[in-house]
Amino acid sequence: MTENPPGDLHDEGSQWYDGEAGPLVRPYAMTGGRTQPGPTGVPFDLIALVTLDPAAPGMDGDSALGPEHRALIELCRTETQSVAELAADADLPVGVVRVLLGDLLELGCVTVSRPVPPAHLPDERILREVIEGLRAL
Repeated sequence: MTENPPGDLHDEGSQWYDGEAGPLVRPYAMTGGRTQPGPTGVPFDLIALVTLDPAAPGMDGDSALGPEHRALIELCRTETQSVAELAADADLPVGVVRVLLGDLLELGCVTVSRPVPPAHLPDERILREVIEGLRAL
């Protein structure tokens, strides 16, 4: 039987994290092993705005919602936030937040406003011409 070298992760006396790390939960445990939001796999842009749906069903007794889902709901309760803000405020990886938001979207708890794609924005040249035309008035 071989012994583990000192400091090895398998060494019973050592940990690879300290007590200040808090409770350790792997991201895949929070999402049930999923990496895509919902069955449709709708992507959430980092600047997509998430709002708590006022017509959302009661979430108090919903056992389908985990503590991370509830934390996102509480963050959205006070104001509309972007996906990036939610990830930062909940102290969760963005990938996990996207999966959890997919769950909340399917349950009708939140609404998501996606940003306008750059292809649908007006051409910068046209905007400059309009500005120049207004200045000429």
